[in-house]
Order: sequence, then C-alpha cells, then structure tokens
Amino acid sequence: MVLHKISDFDTDYHNTIQGKDIKGMSVYTQGTDEKIGKVSDALVDDNGQFRYLIVDIGFWIFGKKVLLPIGRGKIDSSADRVYVGMTKEQAESLPEYHEGMTVDYDYEEQVRGVYRPAPVEASAPLDASVPLETPAVASGAAVARTAPTYDRSTYNYSHDNDLYDTSVHDDQTIRLYEERLVANKQRRKSGEVAIGKHVETETARVAVPVEKERVVIERVTPTDAGKVVTPDATAFHSGEVAHVEIYEEVPDIHKETVVKEEVRVKKVVDQETVQATEKIRREELDIDTDGRPTIKKN
Repeated sequence: MVLHKISDFDTDYHNTIQGKDIKGMSVYTQGTDEKIGKVSDALVDDNGQFRYLIVDIGFWIFGKKVLLPIGRGKIDSSADRVYVGMTKEQAESLPEYHEGMTVDYDYEEQVRGVYRPAPVEASAPLDASVPLETPAVASGAAVARTAPTYDRSTYNYSHDNDLYDTSVHDDQTIRLYEERLVANKQRRKSGEVAIGKHVETETARVAVPVEKERVVIERVTPTDAGKVVTPDATAFHSGEVAHVEIYEEVPDIHKETVVKEEVRVKKVVDQETVQATEKIRREELDIDTDGRPTIKKN
C-alpha cells in the first residue's frame, strides 16, 4: 500500500484533525521520560489512516530519522509530547528514513522486523493436540511463534495490530463525537419578474376653433339719395358682376409620438433571519467499574 505524508494527502489537515499539529512535538521514551528527538512528519495510507510517525532521533543519533509505527506511540497533546515504546538499540537497528524516499513493502518489513518481538525457542516439547496459535501451553513451556503466513501481495496492517492499532494498548484514546448544526446559505432562484410593454388604442377628441367667411348683403339708402346726376353717371349697364372671395379655416389634425414616462427597473436585497431547529446528538462516557475503582487518567 502506498504511504503519503499527511500534508500531501490532505493539504488542509490542520483543520481536519482535532488537537494540536503532531509535527514538531517532542518525543520521549515511555517510562524513562528521556527526550530522544521530535516528530518530523507522519505517514498515512490511501484511506488516511495513520501508519507511522517520522521521528528525528537527533538526541540519540545525530541526523538520523526513523519510522515509528503509530501503535508504539502515545500522543499527549496537553504536554505537546509523544511517548514512544522504542529502545536505543532498536533506534540503531532501524533503517534510516530519507526525505523523498518511497516506503515500499521491503522497507516496511525492515522496520517491522525491528519492533516485532523476537521468536522464542520452545523449552519443552509441544503437545501435538494443542494448535500452535493456542496461547495455553504446559506450565514451564515457552510460547512458540509461528512464521508469518503472508507476503507482499497478502499482507495488511491487521497482521501487526500491536504496531498499528492504538486500541490494543492500555493508553488507548477514546474519541467522543457530537453533532453540531452548521448554518450555511445557498442562493437559489425564487422567481422571475418579466417587464414588457404593449400598445393600447383609444379615441381622443380635440376641439379646434376655426373661422369661416360669409357674405352679408345689405341694402341701405345713400345719403345723396334723390340727387340728380349727370347723364354719364345715369347710364344703365347690364351684366355687371361683383366677385368676392370667401375663405374658411379647416382643422389640420395629425398624430405625433412623444415620450410620456420612463420606467427604471432595479433589484434590492431584503434581509431576514430564519430560525431552524434540529435535534443533534453527542456521545457521553458510560463507565462500568464492575466493583473496581475507577482510575482517571489525564
């Protein structure tokens, strides 16, 4: 299985994991409380499961980095420390880790071989009726360890629970989870307003005053009526016609288009607070001492 540095696997791992950043924590030996170095980095598998801490053991061996299986370490975030189950002899025997190297199955086997308990020779003949994997043996007889039954194609980390599974140790950590409400906002379309225009027809009336000429004929008695005139003036003529032009005004009505008004369309944002209620869960510890005193560990 390919292993990755935690920052390569998850660039935002600082917000993903809980607690302090493990990188940079001081490393102490379990029991003796001797400082041996610091955590340089961590390796995780394709599922994001912690497999190794990269430990710079400069206090023991200057300039050497080694891999520590996660099951052999105890993280104390409050003290900013990591306690490890490692001896100086193991540190000297471990293959050195170099930046940028590929951690393959063969390299991991070298690391695991240092941490695995050494095989114990049987001091008494084994009972053939008892399977080898059965822990119960005759009194005084040593436990016989069988050879591994896996290879690079069949191996998985469950074969070495003592190295990778933190739950097999007394100093295991139980994480308590709780649910919380996360309020986010999502913008969605709630409607649409279509604004258009249409033409309406109506009958309009307008009053236009106009003038018309008409001929008025009046017969009046002249002031010199009865006065004798000269023969020329009294000559009678027929066919005499007087022409008078008569005018009138007619309305000149036409249509023209003018701007009546304009409509401005804009959007405004109204804010309101929406209340939401949801049931959330959290985990609490159930401690059953079974008649034994409870030991509280910080």
